[in-house]
Amino acid sequence: MFVPLHMSQNSTYLSVCLNPVLQRTVILDDLQENRVNRSRDYRLDASGKGINVTRVLQQLGGSCLHLTQAGGHFLELFLKLAAQDQLRVNRVESGTDIRICTTLLNRARRTTTEIVEEGRRIEPETGTRLFDAFLKCIDAVDGLIISGSKAPGFSDTLHADLVREAKQRSKRVILDTRGADLVHALRYTPDMIKPNLSEFAATFFPDADPDSQETLQTIEAKMLKLDRQGILCILTDGSRAVRYAHQGRIHRLIPEPLQPVNTIGCGDAFTAGLAAYLGRGSIEQAIQQGIDCARANAQLLRPGVIR
Repeated sequence: MFVPLHMSQNSTYLSVCLNPVLQRTVILDDLQENRVNRSRDYRLDASGKGINVTRVLQQLGGSCLHLTQAGGHFLELFLKLAAQDQLRVNRVESGTDIRICTTLLNRARRTTTEIVEEGRRIEPETGTRLFDAFLKCIDAVDGLIISGSKAPGFSDTLHADLVREAKQRSKRVILDTRGADLVHALRYTPDMIKPNLSEFAATFFPDADPDSQETLQTIEAKMLKLDRQGILCILTDGSRAVRYAHQGRIHRLIPEPLQPVNTIGCGDAFTAGLAAYLGRGSIEQAIQQGIDCARANAQLLRPGVIR
C-alpha cells in the first residue's frame, strides 16, 4: 500500500488551471457501440488538471490554493464539490459554462476512454480579472504550478505573464503545459517543465515521426539544452520510462507495472508528488515520489486522488 511522504506544513503552492472540469466517471460491464449502455456505478467530481493537483497536494499534507475561471449553470455545483474536498478555490467570473468531461471505464476490456469537451470562449475581461487575482495571491505562496490548457479567449501570453511575475518574486515555478503556452513561458526560465513525451514532441517537433528513434534522440537533445539553460525537463510517458535531463545527462526511471483502475489524473498526481518533495532530497527522489503518487491514483476509481 502506498504511504505518501507528507509535505512540510510551511510548503505552500498556488495551482493555476484555466480550463476547469466537472468529471463524470462511468463504469460499464462492457462498452458496446450503437447500443444502450446502462451503468449503476458512476460518480461526479470537481476536476481539471489544477484541481487534481490541488487535491493531491492537500492529501500529501501541503497547503495549496487553486486559482481558476468559472461561471455559468454548473458553477455552484463545481464549487460545492470542491468544498466537499475542503479545497480552497479562488475563481474569477468567466461568464461561460464549466465543461463536462466523461470517463468510460470498461470492465470487460480493462480500458479507459476519455470524452473531452472543449472549453467555451470566456468573456473579454476574464483575463484581466484573472491576472489581478493572481497578483493578490502570488506573494503569499512559495511556488506556482500551472497545469493544462487555457479556455478560448485568454491572451496567448497569459501563462508566460504569470511565470514572469512569479520568477520576479523568486517563486518556484512548475509547468505542466504544452504548445505555445509552454514555448512563451520558457523565456522566463521556469524551474521545471513536466509535459508528457507526446506533448513535448508535438510542441517542439510537430512534423517529426513521434515513434522514431531519431525523434527520440532529437527530444533528448532538446531536454539537455533546456537543462543547460537551468530548466529541469521531466517527460512522463504513461506506464513507460520517465525521462529527465539533469546535470548534463538523460536519466530514466521505469515505473513498476500495475493493472490500473482509472488512469485519469495520474499526470496531475505525479506533478503534485514531485512538487511536494522538491527541496527535501534529490531530484530522483522527487520524481520517484511523483511516480508513486501517479501509481496510487491509477489504482483508485476517483480521478486526481491518492487515497
